[in-house]
Amino acid sequence: MGTPRQFKENVRQLKESGGLGLVNTDIRWSYELFEDSYKEKGVSGLTGQEFSKYGNYNMSQQGKGMWYRAVLNPNSDIGDGRDCSELIHWVPNGSKPRYPQSISPKILAGYAYSEVKIPDTKISLNPDGEQTVNLPTWVWLDETKFKPVKVTASLPGTGLWATTTAKPVGLHLDPGTKDADVSPTSGDCPIGDDGRIGTPYVKGSGRKSPPCGVTYRRSTANTGAYQLKATLTWQISWEGSGGTGGTLPDGTFDSAVEVDVQEAQAVNR
Repeated sequence: MGTPRQFKENVRQLKESGGLGLVNTDIRWSYELFEDSYKEKGVSGLTGQEFSKYGNYNMSQQGKGMWYRAVLNPNSDIGDGRDCSELIHWVPNGSKPRYPQSISPKILAGYAYSEVKIPDTKISLNPDGEQTVNLPTWVWLDETKFKPVKVTASLPGTGLWATTTAKPVGLHLDPGTKDADVSPTSGDCPIGDDGRIGTPYVKGSGRKSPPCGVTYRRSTANTGAYQLKATLTWQISWEGSGGTGGTLPDGTFDSAVEVDVQEAQAVNR
């Protein structure tokens, strides 16, 4: 996407470098072909639209629209644009690109998703450090870090926009050994009504079963540390211009903590 002035400058630079420039996702042109098509004669035949009336890169329309072409986005789950064969084409301000593969609120939502910054899945434990056989380990997440994250993407001059929201919805615990019990038994710790996953340990809770945690039944003296794996699921939704909206694939993010487990010490009198 670019203004007439930017388009003209790009062709000038192409002329100096002697290289080839993309006119869609796959086809490359020399500067002579760009000049012949967009400076001198204009382009025609693009899905029924005639561009022959636009000369000199449409410089007379500077500020009144933009030039567009298809680009590849290999990180998108909504198609990468390779199936769009349209050449660089003009779209006036206030108009939406009308080709089936043109950018849309849903595509913008995908772009916004790729820019969402998810915090590292760092869990808190109690006891913090070496664990004890048959004593529950409480697990929770810092509620100040794990809140919904929003990113908005928009297309200037078209009124197209989309806001993508990533919301943490649950944590799955894998204790790293069969000699352990998880709480809940499924290992899936849901997000509570207060927006928190897990509950911080409170002094005096002792041997109570935590709402999110693990109880190891065998020490690591002969096996080495267990790998306690925590997988956080983020639910992805979006809303956009024109009353559009929906969901995108959930995101899952893992972290692992090495856990040493000791035998409980008892004194006989």
